[in-house]
Amino acid sequence: MNTQKIDVKELGSKKLNKRLKEIDEEEVRELELIRPESSHFLGAGLRKRLRLRIKGSIGYYLGTCMDGPVIRVEGNAGWYPGDNVTSGEIFIEGSAGDGAGQGLYGGRVTVKGNCGSRTGQLMKNGTVIVGGNSGFMTGLYAFGGQIIVLGDVGEMAGESILGGTIYVGGEVTSLGKNAVLEQAGPEEVEEINEVLREIELPGEDSFSKIIPRE
Repeated sequence: MNTQKIDVKELGSKKLNKRLKEIDEEEVRELELIRPESSHFLGAGLRKRLRLRIKGSIGYYLGTCMDGPVIRVEGNAGWYPGDNVTSGEIFIEGSAGDGAGQGLYGGRVTVKGNCGSRTGQLMKNGTVIVGGNSGFMTGLYAFGGQIIVLGDVGEMAGESILGGTIYVGGEVTSLGKNAVLEQAGPEEVEEINEVLREIELPGEDSFSKIIPRE
């Protein structure tokens, strides 16, 4: 398969997304996006099994509503990376702003560094992984899926959580309404570490977990 290189700054987000949707997957499966210049909405609505490597930091709503692609960002991301993703994977080597994995239906969003507030809010399924710390209201109104934070979570973690689990390797500053803090069992810890090994992030000996109050 051929690897295609595209200059994001030269083309612009709108034309780039149109080109991505027109690509023949039989001819091109991997793309290198250079000079992203913190552009917004890259990969929005993309429903192809493409692999995108973004050579630099990216703006808001990376991969919003995508279904299938694998995106790797060699830099940071703005607000809402992985918004309403159905399937596929986003891996951000740096940090991300607010709302990473917002409304996630499936797939996986990984942020190797820190995240802002409301990570995984309104998510229904899938997995959000944060290699560093996550800000306040992590898991706000979550319906399902799992959030794995290797560092600390900020105030009001699990605010109004309805389903799913938030695993925390560090400290929990405070809990939100309807959230309960428990210790994860050995089988859960092993399952988490297996996922972390797959993406080459360090595991933990123990995790606490935040779940809805019964």
